[in-house]
Parts: sequence; structure tokens; C-alpha cells
Amino acid sequence: MAVDGYTPTLDSLPRRVADFPTLGEALDYAARGSRGMNFHDARGTLLRSYPYSELREDALTNARRFMTLGLAKGDRVAIIAETGPEFAASFFGAVYAGLWPVPLPLPTSFGGRDAYVDQLVIMLTSSDPQLFLYPPELADYATAAAEKRGVAARDWDSLTDVEPSIADLPPSDTDEIGYLQYSSGSTRFPHGVAVTHRALLDNLRAHGLGVQVQDSDRVVSWLPWYHDMGLVGCMLSPLANQISVDYLKTEDFARRPLAWLDLVSRNPGTTLSYSPTFGYDICSRRMSSQTKAADRFDLSRWRIAGNGADMIRPDVMQAFVDSFADAGFKAASFCPSYGLAEATLAVSIMPPGEGIRLELVEESELSGVGTPAQERPRRYRAIVNCGRAVEGMEIEIRGADGTVLADRSIGKVWVRGSSVMEGYFRDPESTAACMVGGWLDTGDMGYLSNGYIFIVGRAKDMIIINGRNHWPQDIEWAVEQLPGFKSGDIAAFAITGPSGEETPAVLVHCRVSDPAERGRLRDDIKERVRAITGISPVVELIPPRTLPRTSSGKLSRTKARNLYLSGEIQPYDIAA
Repeated sequence: MAVDGYTPTLDSLPRRVADFPTLGEALDYAARGSRGMNFHDARGTLLRSYPYSELREDALTNARRFMTLGLAKGDRVAIIAETGPEFAASFFGAVYAGLWPVPLPLPTSFGGRDAYVDQLVIMLTSSDPQLFLYPPELADYATAAAEKRGVAARDWDSLTDVEPSIADLPPSDTDEIGYLQYSSGSTRFPHGVAVTHRALLDNLRAHGLGVQVQDSDRVVSWLPWYHDMGLVGCMLSPLANQISVDYLKTEDFARRPLAWLDLVSRNPGTTLSYSPTFGYDICSRRMSSQTKAADRFDLSRWRIAGNGADMIRPDVMQAFVDSFADAGFKAASFCPSYGLAEATLAVSIMPPGEGIRLELVEESELSGVGTPAQERPRRYRAIVNCGRAVEGMEIEIRGADGTVLADRSIGKVWVRGSSVMEGYFRDPESTAACMVGGWLDTGDMGYLSNGYIFIVGRAKDMIIINGRNHWPQDIEWAVEQLPGFKSGDIAAFAITGPSGEETPAVLVHCRVSDPAERGRLRDDIKERVRAITGISPVVELIPPRTLPRTSSGKLSRTKARNLYLSGEIQPYDIAA
């Protein structure tokens, strides 16, 4: 046990940057040192330190318990990914036993019990596990889902009742499947990415090299372990690169966001921590203008403030710098990145120290449709540089006909590399739709400039009105400029009007109760959107916390549209 109970930042074990053939061997090596995981409560108080050596012992015992339960190599073990020692020991126990762990999400605030049970049923159906493990406190949800699907299920505390097998553990090969990862947008039709040990370790090594991992590094994370950024970036990567980590549960971060920055400030040597844009945004908003950040935080050691999993907002990043510069935070610490589960995680990382770099792109270039100069004033959007391809990864930008485009030409982002998936689990049609000759169609739009990748949006989110293309985030960001709104309050998408024409629709979280004020607000929003699209939109004001999000915290426009059209999202009634 380290000083003050934490596993140490520094260790005498020689650093290896994820150069292992399998994940189990990565844990074997990390367990030879004294680093490990540290779990905290909502106020950031240490609850338990969990050295990698202890994790290894617990995982090996669980592996033998799985064998006693009759599980065989290649079977799936679905596990609700609660941040804690039990999930980690179950996940690695499955790995040691040659099983495929399948991290499943925790409940969210949206949709309630039935929606969560249905989500579990869908993922259990897709992954077809031989065992479903869950935290005891979620027994009501998990047993309901297991019964609907007919899956053997047990809470993970009950594993201690199982006598470990004395049989030999099966050998693991680098080209075998290590685990099954669901992409963040998985809802009705989930896509399980089958990740091999080789793909994983190649990506973990690329990640370690990309952030230029140092002996003095330490990680703080609140990201959920059922999403690739949390699981791969903040659990598996620190382990494979022998780094100690301090964890805050995601739901605790949601209640007390500044506890994240307390951990970064207080824990010795914290240098790496990651978040989507909304995490930085909520922290900036929670800081009172009367409070000096320097009185509470010390962010001077934070050298990699990673940002990914969503469109990176330069205004939000600047607001964070403005809020926490006096606490020692440096803008150059921002480290934009681009990745997706289908590439295991990292595709590109900004070289450390370069910070947020922008390019201004004219709206007509973003939409792919030229606009006569006399038609309207030129408008620009600031696009964030997401860095260079990580080791072993290639990026191409292709046009609609598949041809590779020149620098600064916007098109579909394709990637190829040793950590790109071979395919979706038991879904050859979806695999064939996005994989061609080893290249992955990411579904994202962007451009390359001098070796750096710039992401402009998701192809499927494009709104086409009267033959003109509009990015939903441009509409959303314009509405956000009105007083009282924040990032994530607005969802824009297209719907079909009464006469069959495409019409922009905008759902907006409304915190105003006065009917007359709501009417004025709706009119202001309509005018903002009309200025961008040229036609009058459908604007609906909805209760706060109504818009759905993916497992990574991103706004799900597709789900918002479906819920609105099905009547599950009920707008406020506003007189015309």
C-alpha cells in the first residue's frame, strides 16, 4: 500500500509501452510493480486502492470460477460496467479464461426502468452471452432483462460462492478475440465490435506513444467503462502502460463535476485526464464568477487534457481556460483526438503541447454546395484540428464516388490500420456496409491538412433542405447564442412536412415557465434558424433533461428525432 493509501505514481518497474501479445500478459507485467487503480467517493475521498497485483490475483480466481460454472473458451460474459474493483476483476477474469467480456451500460436518467431493461435485452440478444454479471444494487433491472432473454445471470458478489476450478487455464493467442465493445450509438440495432488482443495492444501502444507517456504520469478519470474512451483510454491503456489511475464514478461526476478537478489537483502527480467537450463545459459553468479557481484547484501539473468522443467546441475550450488559468491550467495542455470503437479507440492524437488549433471554413465548403457571393453574407465555422494519425493508422478522405480527395477537400473519413476491427459480431451485412479492402468507412465527414485531420460532422446527421446541405451543429450552435442555453440543450434534424418536403426541426430544452415568454423564445429561435436555412423551421420547446444521449454523453439526434416523431418526447403546449 502506498503513502496515504494510494497506489504510487512512481515505480521501479521498467516502463513498457503496451508491447505485449495479449491483454492478460499486460496485466501480468503491471502486477510486478506497485501501481494500480484507486476508487473514490462523490467527494473525491479514497475508498479503496487496488494495485494491479491484487487485480491479477482476483482475476485469476474469477477465471477459475468461470471454468467451474462450465464456461468454455470463446463464450461471452456480459458485465454491467460499474466503475469499481468487481467489474475489473470480472473483466480480466474472463480474459484469463479465454472468454469474451462484454461491458454493458449503466442506467441513465433518460427513459426510466423499462427503457433500460429493454436496452439490456437488446444487447444481451446481440452478444448472446453464456453468463450475465451485474452489481447487486441493479438486480431488479438485470434479472428482468435476463428473464426476458433467457440468460443465466447472477450478481457478481455471488461469484465468491463458486469454488475455483483446479484445471489449467486455456492459452491465449494474440489474434484471438479479447472482448466485445459496443459502439456508443448502439440502441435499437447495436453493433458489437469484436476486438482482438493484437488490435487492442497495437492501439494501446499507439495511444501511449501519442501522449508521450512518462514515468511521472498519473491518470484521473470519471468516464464510464462501458464506452471505449473510458474502457480503453482510461482503464486498459493505463494498465498496459503501467500507470496509476484515480477513478470517480460517472454518476458522481454528474452530481459534483468539480470533484473531478479536485482529484486532478489533490492527487500526487496527476498529469493525464480526458473528457468530451461537455465535461469541460459543465465545469466552467459551475465556477462562480466570484470564486477564484486558484483558491481551490492546482491544475499546473495537468499536461494532457484529452478531448474526444464528440465535436470539439473551441468556445467551450476557451471558457475552460478563462475559468481555470489562474489555477495553473495551460491552454497548451488541451489534446484533441479522434477515434471510434471500430478502430478500438484512437485514430488521431494532437501532438502534446500544441493545444487547440483552429481553421476557419466557409459554410458553403462545409456543405459541399457552392453559394453565389451575392446570395447572402459569407459565414464561417471554426473547425478544430484533431491531430495526426497514431502509429499504425492511415487516414484518407474520399468523395462520394470513392476517389481519394486532395488536402483541404471535405469528404468521408476512411481509416485503415492494425487496430481497425475485422468486423461486427455476427453482423456480416453491417460489416460489409462499412469495411472495404481493410478500410473502414467511419461515417464521419472531414478533411486533411498537412497531415492533420479535421472533423466537420456525421454524414448521417446532414440536413438537406431545398437541395442545400446544412450541418445540425451549425443550427444548434446558433440557437445556443440566445441567453439561457448551454451545450446539449438543442437538437436539430430534418422531418418530412405535410406536402412531403423536408423541413428543419429543432427541439430545445426550455427552463422558462411563463407561456408568453415561451412564445417569444420560440419566435426568437425560429428567426435564428430561418437566417441559416432560409425557411421557417418547426421549433418545439421541451422539458430540461429530455434529449437522449449516447453512452459517451453525445447528443443522439437520430434517437431524438425518433422519440419526437413517435410522441415519446412531449413538447410544451404553446399557443400559436
